[in-house]
Amino acid sequence: MQQESEIREPLIIGSKSYHQISEDIAKPIEGKASKHWYMVLTVSVMCFIWGLVCLTYTVITGVGVWGSNNGVAWGWDITNFVWWIGIGHAGTLISAVLLLFRQKWRMAINRSAEAMTIFAVLCAAIFVLLHTGRPWLDYWLFPLPNQFGSLWVNFNSPLMWDVFAVTTYLIVSLLFWYTGLIPDFAMIRDRALKPLSKKIYSILSFGWGGSARHWSRFEEVSLILAGLATPLVFSVHSIVSMDFATSVLPGWHTTIFPPYFVAGAIFSGFAMVLTLLIIMRKVYGLESYITIKHIEYMNIVIIATGTIVGIAYMTELFISWYSGVEYEQYAFLNRAEGHYWWAYAIMMTCNVISPQLFWFKKLRTSLTFTFIIAIVINIGMWFERFVIIVPTLCRSFLPSSWNLYQPTFVDIGIFIGTLGMFFTFFLLFTRYFPVIAQSELKTILKSSGQEYKKKKEPRSLTP
Repeated sequence: MQQESEIREPLIIGSKSYHQISEDIAKPIEGKASKHWYMVLTVSVMCFIWGLVCLTYTVITGVGVWGSNNGVAWGWDITNFVWWIGIGHAGTLISAVLLLFRQKWRMAINRSAEAMTIFAVLCAAIFVLLHTGRPWLDYWLFPLPNQFGSLWVNFNSPLMWDVFAVTTYLIVSLLFWYTGLIPDFAMIRDRALKPLSKKIYSILSFGWGGSARHWSRFEEVSLILAGLATPLVFSVHSIVSMDFATSVLPGWHTTIFPPYFVAGAIFSGFAMVLTLLIIMRKVYGLESYITIKHIEYMNIVIIATGTIVGIAYMTELFISWYSGVEYEQYAFLNRAEGHYWWAYAIMMTCNVISPQLFWFKKLRTSLTFTFIIAIVINIGMWFERFVIIVPTLCRSFLPSSWNLYQPTFVDIGIFIGTLGMFFTFFLLFTRYFPVIAQSELKTILKSSGQEYKKKKEPRSLTP
């Protein structure tokens, strides 16, 4: 009896050489953008401008133009803040954690995921700055020497932890993203024909020469930043959850929030990465590098995190019943059967049921199905944040303060503006920056390239 050794599926499809990888990755930058790219960019910029108009109107008029009221002080804006921060988690996870675990499949998708992190955190920051009411005084959030006497921030507040956690996360993610881009900027620099382009990419590449010393420093810095970024993946959304968990409101003060929020953030982040990758894969012809196997690996992560989120939902319901506290029981009953039951139903359907369909290999390897489910998951995760915040505040301890929340056109306009901002930045990124880390991709060509795997004869064992 003969047994063949198992060989992993290739991560680079087709007969590719080092030069061909450079050609394929540089093509979107050196070639002309398609009319579809300009059409999508136009729509994104228009949404971005509308958001800026709504932001300006808010600053001039005041946050009273939002739907927030005496009962629901945290409404649409904080829902969007938590949603955007969650989306920003997958990029650092793919880049930092998978780098530390030496996972080869990260190399084709980490660049887009890192860029997504930067843009998502910037979108989230807009809601935080506006929620303070007077953004021109936001520098008070930092412990700076000032002339106001004993005016110091309250370091016991999780809102204060948010400022430092999110700021640190943004800085480390930005450094990690830019460090990985340096060898690729040098590749574009060496290929550039126009003097202006050559000058710009020369500045961006910091004089990269590709020597052994340069690569040694590159590896060291990448590992250090990955080591710094990994705990941030878990700390940032844990601290965001503390904004709720340290309160006294039923439905919020629960110790399950930190792991529950982290799992949900990775869940929604991976869904957004899939949404972007599937489109980018088709538009830029990167099917050889972003393969079905990459999509399947990410769908497996979605199964795992989606299951954790579902368990967290069930745990909350069980603990509220087991506690015997009528306020706690009512809080969760109101979520499921109150005025916002429809939002709760959307949340459960999108986040608990839909990802379980990926247990079927045929479905988790289908690009069309994956794209649809990724969008469904992002919708569901937005409604999860809405369900946690709005129904809880609509029914607080005082029945006299009970009311319903309804966003205004300004709320909706600002959110649409952040979507436009996100896609505008991402489209510009794909046009002028290498969307795949070609320098890292080349390191796995001979071990994970399809052409090289064919040359390796499977070893047989004879008894």
